[in-house]
Amino acid sequence: MSVTAADGWLAAGVRAGTKPSGELDLALVVSSHPASVAGAFTTSRVPSAHVQVCKPRVATGLARGFLVSAGIANAFTGEAGVDDTIRLCAAAADATGIGADEMLMCATGTIGPRLPVDVLLAGIEEASKALSVDGGDDASRAIMTTDTTPKTAVRTIDVGGTYITVGGMAKGAGMIAPTMEPQGTLLVFLTTDAAADPATLRRALTASVPTTFNAISVDGCMSTSDTVLLLANGASGVDVHDSDAFVDAVHGVLADLAYKVVADGEGATRVIRVVVNGAADESDAREAAREVASSALLKSAVWGNDANLGRIVQALGQADCKLDPDRLTVAMAGIELSRGGLETGRRDEAAAKLAQGGEALIECDLGLGAGSFTFLTCDLTPDYVKFNADYTT
Repeated sequence: MSVTAADGWLAAGVRAGTKPSGELDLALVVSSHPASVAGAFTTSRVPSAHVQVCKPRVATGLARGFLVSAGIANAFTGEAGVDDTIRLCAAAADATGIGADEMLMCATGTIGPRLPVDVLLAGIEEASKALSVDGGDDASRAIMTTDTTPKTAVRTIDVGGTYITVGGMAKGAGMIAPTMEPQGTLLVFLTTDAAADPATLRRALTASVPTTFNAISVDGCMSTSDTVLLLANGASGVDVHDSDAFVDAVHGVLADLAYKVVADGEGATRVIRVVVNGAADESDAREAAREVASSALLKSAVWGNDANLGRIVQALGQADCKLDPDRLTVAMAGIELSRGGLETGRRDEAAAKLAQGGEALIECDLGLGAGSFTFLTCDLTPDYVKFNADYTT
């Protein structure tokens, strides 16, 4: 049910006509109660129209619904694209009976073209009539572009004897290397029936985004449209202002969705987990992990089951962090490839373990302190190149 798992949320997914495939391509999600909102957005200097419209609206802390169009990103479309977004938000708000400024919109797909507004206006009317507590699955399919499967996650927790739910859906398979504030295209939507003011929602995102969606990469390409939205309608009557359990639930949903995005990376066959320990501090650990996870050489080696120490050492060497080669220990698939700055000679053993398949684990201990960080990526395959060499994608 994803975004309709929590009480008071309705959703729909319809065919408006923005995907060449003719599949579901327009999602609408609305709360039956007033709601609060917080968000995180791309730091790209070419933000899409929806980011330009959503950021100031989210900053007010009030939103009750959102519209998502798939197939065209509405990015690099100038003021006309912003005007299109505002017009579509107003239409969706009018169709669902909420305030014009309480409706948000996101779009994903090809950068450059403008949205077919008239087509989407008709789709909005259809979606508003189809809103249902059972519409979450259709909504999660409607936001997909190059994704091969819908991505959803739910957490239900007991807060003081009453249950609250956090549900979410995400899309993303390519153009994935998010750097969002606070600390494909990536779109993530969470809804909850908890009673939470905007500050509480911002706290939950600030605690969760840096180690989930800001800690993944498919191809090292940050999108113009990356967005995470968290909306709370209070339908449960449970105030989560001081609840660490609520923050944990938000983090859990985001972590599940982030993993599914990486696992569904364009052309990917396996997830790569890069763990850096022993860094001078967490910032250094993050930079080291990000550099290893972003290495096309390393990602290609993993696809070929090559336990190549050199690919990892090269990436660490260019990371913006403190590093002493003589203290460096590197392991792949649980087999040490180096210790104390020297190769162990166990490359073939590690390659054999790697060839067994499943998640590929890379561990780097810098031997300099207590800083640690984990970054997720996926292997780089010929299918990724073929997919992105196709003009139609």
